[in-house]
Amino acid sequence: MLRSRIAGGLIYPLQERVFRRPTFAYLAELEKSQWLTRSAVEALQLEKLRALLNVARAHSPWHRARMQEAGLEPDATTSVADLRKLPRMNKHDAAAHRDEIVWQGVPGGAFKYNTGGSSGQPLVFHFGRWRQASDAAGRMRARRWWGVEPGAPEVYLWGAPVELNKTDWVKTVRDRLINQLVLNAFAMSPVHMDRYLDAMEAFGPHCVYGYASSLALLAAHARARGRKPRMARLKVVCATGEPLYDHQRALIGEVFGAPVANEYGSRDIGFTAHEAPQGQLLLTSESIILEVLDEAGQPVAPGELGEAVMTGLCSDAQPFIRYRTGDMVRMNATPDPAGRGLHVIAEVIGRQTDFLVGADGTIMHALAGIYVLRATEGVAEFKLIQHDLRDIEVLLVPDAGWSPAGAGAIDAGLRQRLGQDVRVTVRLVDQIAPEASGKHRYVVSHVPLGGELARATSTH
Repeated sequence: MLRSRIAGGLIYPLQERVFRRPTFAYLAELEKSQWLTRSAVEALQLEKLRALLNVARAHSPWHRARMQEAGLEPDATTSVADLRKLPRMNKHDAAAHRDEIVWQGVPGGAFKYNTGGSSGQPLVFHFGRWRQASDAAGRMRARRWWGVEPGAPEVYLWGAPVELNKTDWVKTVRDRLINQLVLNAFAMSPVHMDRYLDAMEAFGPHCVYGYASSLALLAAHARARGRKPRMARLKVVCATGEPLYDHQRALIGEVFGAPVANEYGSRDIGFTAHEAPQGQLLLTSESIILEVLDEAGQPVAPGELGEAVMTGLCSDAQPFIRYRTGDMVRMNATPDPAGRGLHVIAEVIGRQTDFLVGADGTIMHALAGIYVLRATEGVAEFKLIQHDLRDIEVLLVPDAGWSPAGAGAIDAGLRQRLGQDVRVTVRLVDQIAPEASGKHRYVVSHVPLGGELARATSTH
């Protein structure tokens, strides 16, 4: 308990102050604003929208031209519905006009980042300190719904775009100082998963956080081993990054002995919604405006399926205004039974991902391959297909920055992760067709996992 208090009350706030992120101040605001009425929450959204539009007009020439053409005056905006005067923007717009959108002089600095490419189209974008603070504060507020305080021990089953044989010791030290243990979701061999379970028991987390499919895989492994991890202080397991299927939720909850909470978000827009103990997925309404639109760009009725189009109210470094996410969602007209005024999402239909399997049988999250592709210059779109343990095909739509050296970088990166004897074939194509369902799968593996592991990672 003392370590948790030091981490949450001293070290974590000190870190945020050093990096000039107003995380804890925003957390205090969110703790109050969540209890506003829905109309008061929407009035707060409108106030923040005006501020964002003024930032965009002053510092983003591309947005300024669009607002002028649409006749949208920030200070004369009287309703969130006024946003509909603006055309929607998409990932291509954000990439093609990035230099005309990014506010390089944003207080605290603009930091380059990139998406995981869930549609097969990676996006390089910039975020600022305010976006970082919004993400962290929103997550901490949601953790508190489950009784997990900032600084309480947390385990992250996660991956990172670093070479798997290297250790970022600075980040490791930082994680431990703020009471976090990070386990690599890109290297989930049976031996590693046994060690992960041991490490989790020794660490005693209040929260376990990770990719939905990776959590299900670890839970399936534990059950196959006849293990039920002893984590008496565990209060919640938070799943993110991809759809959480009912059978995965049941498996994770059974094995880890704690409720499972879903999370919805993306790298470009940020953490969008978190599941509350009452079972509803609550939008971080103070940070995001969510429109649910039909194919013609018109709002659908609550309960109807539509595309999630978002405006990031904290995206001042690179404003995302009416941004088409490509995700399909349904809203719920029923308010939060706990009394919060936040908007409620009934369902998120994301995009399916697969695991990759190394030549030695090591199972890793799809992002282990995605990081290789998105780190390669000149990749506009991609699809990675694992035909068998030693046969990888990459379909790639090049852009103007592509060079033949990119194929060598992809080959080397994938073989480093999957095994040096893996054959990697890079094929340049004009376009990549979606699946029969209409969805885009950026990683497809035909390597069977078998048994309980196959069920844990299936989509039905």
